[in-house]
Amino acid sequence: MKKGILGRKLGMSQIFMADGRMIPVTVIEATPNTVVQVKTVEKEGYNAVQVGFGDVKQIKENVYKGVGKQAQGHFKQAGVEPKKVLKEFRFDDISSYKVGDTIACSSFAVGDIVDVVGKSKGKGYAGVIKRWNAQRVGSMSHGTGPIHRSVGSMAANSDPSRVFKNKHMAGELGNERVTIKNLEIVRVDEARNLLFIKGGVPGAKGTVVVVKA
Repeated sequence: MKKGILGRKLGMSQIFMADGRMIPVTVIEATPNTVVQVKTVEKEGYNAVQVGFGDVKQIKENVYKGVGKQAQGHFKQAGVEPKKVLKEFRFDDISSYKVGDTIACSSFAVGDIVDVVGKSKGKGYAGVIKRWNAQRVGSMSHGTGPIHRSVGSMAANSDPSRVFKNKHMAGELGNERVTIKNLEIVRVDEARNLLFIKGGVPGAKGTVVVVKA
């Protein structure tokens, strides 16, 4: 990984190019990420840069909303203001990063191909047809009973007499980590800390996403 940043999904819009083409884009607010810790092979066993994103409300002196005592001590040791989200990036070269530095959206350029990671929208409980695109079960003729949208056969009978792992069954749909690869950055607004990425990215408005290249 060469570069990465944490941002907040603001929603979707559209951009008109010079040749008249209209491109749907997702707008991501990527305010500067603060470097909280630099991990090295000698000390932690691997190279990584830990960054913080999102300001938190200060309730009183040395007390921040939603930040535990251990986390506050971690930020205090680094000498940076507490952040809402922490994330590690395993960059190819970490020699240029120091604690307290910031990573801004200007590190990306128009035309960069990036991967975006986010948590998809939760859609509640769903059956196997909606959740896994399964086919209907049984004949649709009269008298077959209400079995058409059921899960169908569950497992072998005598051997192994159990349901295999990863069996497609009904359950929660969405609300899982999703990665969309090879998306193009079509505009970078450094003044407003905005990234305009072609196409859609996972997550609802206001959720935190990871942009990496």
